[in-house]
Amino acid sequence: MKTRIAIQGVKASFHEEAAYKYFGEDIETIECESFKKTCEMLKQGKADHVVMAIENSIAGSILPNYNLLRDYRFHIIGEVHLNIQQNLLALPGVKISDIKFVESHPIAIRQCDEFLSDYPEWTVKEGMDTAACAKGIADNKLTNTAAIASTMAAKLYNLEILEKRIETNKKNATRFLILANEVVEQKNANKASLSFQTGNAVGALATVLQCFAEQNVNLSKIQSMPVVGKRNEYDFYVDVEWKKQSDYDAAIRKVLKHTVNFNIMGEYIKNEKV
Repeated sequence: MKTRIAIQGVKASFHEEAAYKYFGEDIETIECESFKKTCEMLKQGKADHVVMAIENSIAGSILPNYNLLRDYRFHIIGEVHLNIQQNLLALPGVKISDIKFVESHPIAIRQCDEFLSDYPEWTVKEGMDTAACAKGIADNKLTNTAAIASTMAAKLYNLEILEKRIETNKKNATRFLILANEVVEQKNANKASLSFQTGNAVGALATVLQCFAEQNVNLSKIQSMPVVGKRNEYDFYVDVEWKKQSDYDAAIRKVLKHTVNFNIMGEYIKNEKV
């Protein structure tokens, strides 16, 4: 039985591409219309893992997904980085002069704003997913519409690439998290995602961060999110990296003394390959 991976979007989406990059191609991808749906599939045992985008080098953190991590409390067992290359796709024979509408995911549209600004006459529409927009053009034979999507989507849905690499920043990359229902022991883990709350006193957060610095544990990311229903209270989400396990263990012991609702969301192997 193939490993079942829940992805947001349809086949040939960047989430499917990330799933292939992490797990290999001998998997079954389960298409979901939303990130919440992917979590429900994992919760109900209909999927073995979720691949979830968490940040993009241009658009920044995907904040609603931090809320899902908080609510579902899945375990992060890995990460994968994907270089995002956006292309303008249309039906075979369609020319740029025929285009009146462009559809894609909101983040993909933001990634290509410089290119789109050269065509102010186009109406830009937001869709659920890059590949879904490409599929919609193919299914409905839309001769006046183009999609912003991947080369994989062009191949799968038999579309032509009118313009390649239209993303504004050519170093555009997205980081995806690999989620599981159960903890998967990771030998040689050197990265962790943590969440916690601190008091509202002066220097409370700085004290916590100093605990990591004192043990040579690198803080690679920090994200704050309001605690639902509580004024001036925040959950802090941090990613930390280390070279010596003993340094990380010591840092955690120190941090526990200065935080509340501390949670190790996952310990895994750092992945830098793009």
